[in-house]
Amino acid sequence: MPTTPPQPTASAAPQASPAAGSTTADVVAFAAALPATGRLIGIDAGTKTLGLALSDLTRTIASALETIRRTKFKADAARLLSLIETHQVCGLVLGLPANLDGSEGPRAQATRALARNLNGLTPLPILLWDERLTTAAAERMLIEADTSRKRRSEVIDKLAATLILQGALDRMRHTS
Repeated sequence: MPTTPPQPTASAAPQASPAAGSTTADVVAFAAALPATGRLIGIDAGTKTLGLALSDLTRTIASALETIRRTKFKADAARLLSLIETHQVCGLVLGLPANLDGSEGPRAQATRALARNLNGLTPLPILLWDERLTTAAAERMLIEADTSRKRRSEVIDKLAATLILQGALDRMRHTS
């Protein structure tokens, strides 16, 4: 009597889909998609650089991580995915550069495109975080700290990423 091949069951390991990632602007939904503990990476996506920040495991404090000089998306994404693996990151917070009136211009559209492209490479949830005036705030902080113009240009992007990530962490803590 012929036997049929075994069919997958619910206990079989799920296949990771390359498009499994999701992007939201809803902090509550983003937090619900995360494990109880785990690091997040904050991203300030500029045209020339990606400023990165990293949270602690309890998602209390954001710290500057590094600045990636943008070249091609594939190379930039490879470096980001390497950092995600190294630091065992469970989610991304991507600064969305909305205009002061809340509308979205070309930079916001480019940021949304970056999120979509990252969704195709990682299953991690992505939070789009309103980053209006974050870079200006970072610049003021560095000027007040009497940082040289050269040094400011070296650290501004990762400081902006730190402010983006810290804002999201604070909001998540107050909504839970």
